Amino acid sequence: MKRRNHYALLMLTASAVGMSGCSMMADEEQVATQAPARPAMNVIDVTAQDRAPGQSRRDDDESQSRSMDAFGAIGQPPMYSSVQGAYKGRPLTKHIGDYVKNMTQDLIANMEYVNDKTPIGVTHFALLDTNLQETDLLGRQMAESFVHELHKFRVPVIDFKATEYIRITEGGDFVLSRDYLELSSSLPIEYVLTGTMTKHQGGVLVNARILGMESRAVVASAQMLVPFYVVDALIPSDGSGQGGERDGVKLSRG
Repeated sequence: MKRRNHYALLMLTASAVGMSGCSMMADEEQVATQAPARPAMNVIDVTAQDRAPGQSRRDDDESQSRSMDAFGAIGQPPMYSSVQGAYKGRPLTKHIGDYVKNMTQDLIANMEYVNDKTPIGVTHFALLDTNLQETDLLGRQMAESFVHELHKFRVPVIDFKATEYIRITEGGDFVLSRDYLELSSSLPIEYVLTGTMTKHQGGVLVNARILGMESRAVVASAQMLVPFYVVDALIPSDGSGQGGERDGVKLSRG
């Protein structure tokens, strides 16, 4: 009888110890779950530090690329204007010179006979729907940009508007002139770069070509549509536009 009671007492003690052990293990697991993970000493998770900024930069680059056209012009940024009221438009990352650069590359790609020994002149681009004796600010700036781009390709360009002297006036010092009486009538120009412009839906269609002065043969050609928002970024020196207004804003002299 005593032996049976002693055996029962041992069984109860072992059960109590087992239950307390399970309870302690459960408490330890709960504490381990609730306690925050502590990093090892002197260990820095650099991937965690770089992950968020890197993702942010990628998102910014993707959103910026989506908002630009093929030439980098920003699509829909906020409007801005000058203090003098000379212009009102959207900020651009590219200008007319960048479009001329692409047209020059097309000209060089299909150009014949013109080389680094054949002098070339550049004229203003004429409005196509006129008698070809009229141009505008875009046509003048196109010619200036082509002079720059052709020179970069080492094509010899002759500026036939340059005089043989420097005119000093109250308005400034000048060597260029549009008075044909002041210019030389004999220049070694063998080819000439010229072109036409016509207004098109969404922009201005520009046709450029290089002609032989004697043969009148077309030895190179290029064509490109320049968007209106790039054309309108050109501002006349007097600060005025067509009709004295642009984008519904009356323009004043700057």
